[in-house]
Amino acid sequence: MITIFNRKELISTYDTKKQAEVRDLLSQFKIPYSINVINRKSPSPFDAGSRARTGTFGENLKLEYLYIIFVRKEDYDKADAAISGKIK
Repeated sequence: MITIFNRKELISTYDTKKQAEVRDLLSQFKIPYSINVINRKSPSPFDAGSRARTGTFGENLKLEYLYIIFVRKEDYDKADAAISGKIK
């Protein structure tokens, strides 16, 4: 089980394809992981409803979601080697 106390951030990306590739590699090497998805356009408690006022005109929608992938600290080196292509 991955908790806040035993995890380490492996990668953070806005690229949907990149996060899918990383997740596939981690699954292939049987490395447990967790993922946090942050929607940058969701309203915050401090400014609820900003999207309704401003919309998305002029914004790069590819940067709307941030994907953060975590692995256990003891699996970090193996996971890093897997995504950088050092192990097959």
